[in-house]
This record gives sequence, C-alpha cells and structure tokens, in this order.
Amino acid sequence: MKFKPHLYQDFAIRRIIEQPAVGLFLDMGMGKTVSTLTAVADLLHDYFEVSKVLVIAPLRVAEDTWSRETEKWDHTRYMKVSKVLGPESKRIQAVMTPADLYVINRENVEWLVGYYKSKWPFDMVVIDELSSFKSSKAKRFRALKKVRPFIKRLVGLTGTPAPNSLIDLWPQLYLLDGGERLGKTITGYRDRYFQPDQRNRHIVYSWRLRPEAEKAIHSKISDICISMQAKDWLDLPERIDNPVRIPLPAPVRQKYKQMERDLLLPFTDGDVVADTAAVLSNKLLQLANGAVYDENKAVQEIHQEKLKKLEDIIDAANGKPILVFYTYQHDLARIQKHFKQAKLLENSQDIADWNKSEIPMLLAHPASAGHGLNLQAGGHIIVWFGLTWSLELYQQANARLDRQGQEHRVIVHHLVAEGTVDEDVMKVLEGKAIGQDALLAAVKARIEKINT
Repeated sequence: MKFKPHLYQDFAIRRIIEQPAVGLFLDMGMGKTVSTLTAVADLLHDYFEVSKVLVIAPLRVAEDTWSRETEKWDHTRYMKVSKVLGPESKRIQAVMTPADLYVINRENVEWLVGYYKSKWPFDMVVIDELSSFKSSKAKRFRALKKVRPFIKRLVGLTGTPAPNSLIDLWPQLYLLDGGERLGKTITGYRDRYFQPDQRNRHIVYSWRLRPEAEKAIHSKISDICISMQAKDWLDLPERIDNPVRIPLPAPVRQKYKQMERDLLLPFTDGDVVADTAAVLSNKLLQLANGAVYDENKAVQEIHQEKLKKLEDIIDAANGKPILVFYTYQHDLARIQKHFKQAKLLENSQDIADWNKSEIPMLLAHPASAGHGLNLQAGGHIIVWFGLTWSLELYQQANARLDRQGQEHRVIVHHLVAEGTVDEDVMKVLEGKAIGQDALLAAVKARIEKINT
C-alpha cells in the first residue's frame, strides 16, 4: 500500500527527523506508527543518522503491530524486524540477528540494559506508549535512565501522556531531555509545581497543582512535544457513548450495601472480606458486575443482570460484531459460559479473523488490547461489561475501533449498575478526561506554521 501522509503526519515525520528527541502526543488512530516508521527509514538509509533502532512496546504490540505495519506499506516493506521476545535464549538470538528494527516488550527493558550494560548498541529508541514509563520508581524507567546518555535519538509515542495527573509527566520528559525542562529529580519537580493535597502528618497521599503551574509546565514542554487531536484533523464518524443503567434487584442491592457498610459479605463456604479502601473498591466493582472472589479465591455469583443486558445489546445489534471489554477472570468465564459464540482475543489470527468479520463477539481485557491493535475493520460496537479506573486503558481500548479507517459510527455501551461504584468510575473517567484534554490542547503544535 502506498503511504500518502496527512498534513499532520508529514509535520510529525519532519519533527522526528529534525529533533534528537520528540514526544508525539497524538490521539489514538492518527497513524503514530507509520509516521515513526517513515522517519526511522529516512534516518537509517537516507540521512545515515542512526544505525541501530530499538522499539519498546506493550507485549501484544511488540508481537504484532510493528511488523504488521512495516509489511503494510510499500516504502517500509523492505525493513527487517527482529522481535526480542520470549525466553532469554530467543531474546539473545534476536538481538544478534541483523535487522533494521529490534522490537522488545517493556517488561524486558531491564533485562536488555543488564545484558549490554555500558556497551549499549541502540543509538535510536522509540518508546511506543511513553506513558507506560510514568513511574519514576519503576524498574523499566530506572533501567532506561541508565543508558539514556548512549541514546542519540529518542521518540516517545502516546495518546495519553498524563492519564491521572501532571505528576506523571516528569519521568516521560526526563527520558526525552534528561531533565532539562522539568528538572533533574521528581522531588524537585513536585516541589516546584505542586503542593501537598491529602496527607497524614508527614505522609502525602496526593498532590495538587500550584497556581499557574499547569500553564508553566505546558510552556516548558511545548517545544519538544507535539500534540494533535483526531477531531481537529480526521473526519471520523461521531462516536456515541451510551451509559446503560441497570437496576439491581432488591436482594442484590441489600448485599451490596452490606458489603459497603460492613466490609464483609458472609457466604457458607467462604466470606468476602475487604480490609482496605482499595480492596473494598475492587470488591464492589466485582459485585456490581455480578460475581466476587471470596477469601478462598472461589467465585461467588451474586446476580446476572449485566449478562442479561449484554444479551439485549447483542439482540439489538442484529448480527453485527461486538467487542466486549471485561475486567475480571470470573467475568470472562461467566460471559463465555453464557454466550457460546464469544471468542477470547489471544493472538494475531484472532485479530485477522475479527477484521474479516468472522468473529461475532470478541472478548478482550483492556490491559492486553489497549495499545496499537487495529480492530476498526471488524466492527463498530463496544460494550464495557466491567469498568476501569484507568483513563489510559479506557481511551486506548475504545480507540481499537474508534480510529482512522473506521467507516461507521462507533457505539460504546457502558454497563452501569445503578447505585454502585460503577457510577463513580464513570464520573472519575470524565473528570480525568477533562484534565487530559487540557494538557493536549496546551501543547498542541502550532499547526498554522505547517500551512505557511
């Protein structure tokens, strides 16, 4: 296929070539991968600026997306991709194989750094989903930080740079510029732009922005980060978000309230116990979905209201394929038992079959299907059987269908049990999305310059 870049893609390609480090904060479905591949091909074989390129990506994306995308386009089809995946022996064999791109999953970054140490060979690194390096305490961040001085060029790709708060930006920007813009340490960054919010004496649980800090942060990073949103550039069919409110039967509501009040739900063969707020939240989400793990890790089924509503949605779809996101393993088991036509997304063949409309109901966990998978050819209906607190997973998962190439209006059904924590999750996701949009808008590229 011949690649005809959109105006914004051409701009992104030029920025990757011209700048040694750049963050591409592009909405999902705007072609970050092909834009980066185009720039990498030019840097490798036209400008001779780099010699060995490493791509760090989520596992499913590392397994499938980069090689599939390389083979898709005429101008990148010649590029050889070596997948540094699997057992250590296979990883070693992969890094020793001559290739244009070496693709590794982010969980093995620490191993790769330890394997090469000071003899790090990759002079260009692409981090697919830069936001997965948002924790300064994570081993993957600390490992990559060690070899950052050996990296000549670095590109960070993400559609959600600050999924929870602007605190998340510091590690990502440090990998781009070594602390030049937001400071050399996370402590200094926090002290400069934030102040304690919720705390217990000396323990700070959350931070809030100082006055004018958000504007200052945006200004600091605007020269190294390109932010573009699909709504400004792509003529996509408007997405419909449909909260499906589900009233729970009185006995179920009573059990829910008991769990919420007493942190305990007794059963004959094992109680459901929640000893912290986080555990309680998790248990209540499970209960809202219809089943919950007890203290013996056995599944206690409470109700089937979401299964019934999912059945109604399938009937209304009238044979159109449906992508269902589940949260817990007991959700998966119950859906598969109830709907014999359901197929779990497990490998590349499943992706191909879905895109050929051969799977009527595809089940996926947002953490494993949240990045880089192109599923828009197979359908346009999404059902969230269980909700997630993570804005990043939520947005990325929806973007599997709501992305460039989608020809139909995407419908996103959210199964929300009334009077439960489901309602709180929806409000939190909407609240975080407001902050995320503010960040993206603040560092949006000065596109007017493209037209001149």
